[in-house]
Amino acid sequence: MNSKALQRALRAGTPVLIWGPPGVGKTATVYALGRSLGLPVESVIASIRDPADFGGFPVPAQDGLRLEPMAWAKRLAEAGRGILFLDEISTAPPAVQAALLRVVLERVVGDLHLPPDVKIIAAANPPDMAAGGWDLAPPLANRFTHLYWKLDPMAWVEEFPGYWGQAPDVPGLDGELWARARAMVAAFIRARPSLLLQVPKSAEQQGKAWPSPRSWDNASRLLASVMMDGEEATEAVELIAGAVGEGPGLEFVAWARELSLPDPEELLANPDSFKLPPRGDQAYAVLSAVASAAVSKLTAERWRAAWKIMAAAADQGAIDIAASAVRTLARARDRERFATPSEARKFIPLLQQAGLMTVHVKG
Repeated sequence: MNSKALQRALRAGTPVLIWGPPGVGKTATVYALGRSLGLPVESVIASIRDPADFGGFPVPAQDGLRLEPMAWAKRLAEAGRGILFLDEISTAPPAVQAALLRVVLERVVGDLHLPPDVKIIAAANPPDMAAGGWDLAPPLANRFTHLYWKLDPMAWVEEFPGYWGQAPDVPGLDGELWARARAMVAAFIRARPSLLLQVPKSAEQQGKAWPSPRSWDNASRLLASVMMDGEEATEAVELIAGAVGEGPGLEFVAWARELSLPDPEELLANPDSFKLPPRGDQAYAVLSAVASAAVSKLTAERWRAAWKIMAAAADQGAIDIAASAVRTLARARDRERFATPSEARKFIPLLQQAGLMTVHVKG
């Protein structure tokens, strides 16, 4: 499944059901799509709902009874547009699936008709990975366009340092250090793409820690928390192993021990000091960290310094390695304050391909 296929299906007005293993980013993709389209997202976990949550609650009215819809349905109706995201639909019991039929088939919740501009997306884990799962009823399954998740590690690596354009604010967690930790995790997965997702075969191991995009995200947060205490990645081994499993966690820490990255803040303060690291994973990590650090506290001076570092990397033969960091910078540009600097000329084809080169390059 790719985002273009998902958008085309929604444009056609068909409900979409995304199938994929747990932890691969199905929910995050739906929220990112909502942000990109300017649509509010109402997430409803079908497996923990009752039939009345979709069919409506009977309440007295002057002419008898009416079926009162839930608050999420009212919010979508008031907005006039949005995305109704039905998560974990394959673990919804038959009675709930029966109530969902009218929502998906007729776009009706209780006595409320959802506006035509409300898109319907559902997500489900494969039957062998769905705890207490149920087969979808044929009428319900037949209404959806079924898209199957294909995880591309390199695509994930490209987006993770910049967090798909909008990293959340995690209370208590230093955003700059988290950006640096994400850059490290992305660089590691770039070097070890097979470790992005490894779903255990046994049910016993599935109930413990194992690597997935979701658990690597958690690992990056845990690493940032350790870094906030002035510690190195080696001190995070217990936490990281607890997120992604012992084997991948130990391998990450061993890799990080040899990484030896410069401080991105020191590079932004003195961009002329930048020297391309000899290893590709080191270069990727430091460039991603520079871009994330610049974006986290964006000023005109830090903006220009980051672009100067990217240009130096390109001059030293790392234009492909710098691609992800360059896109992070381009997406964060403040159109009213910052002109795209002359250093961006080296990346014009890349930015045009990504749809990010829409303004005149200064100089």
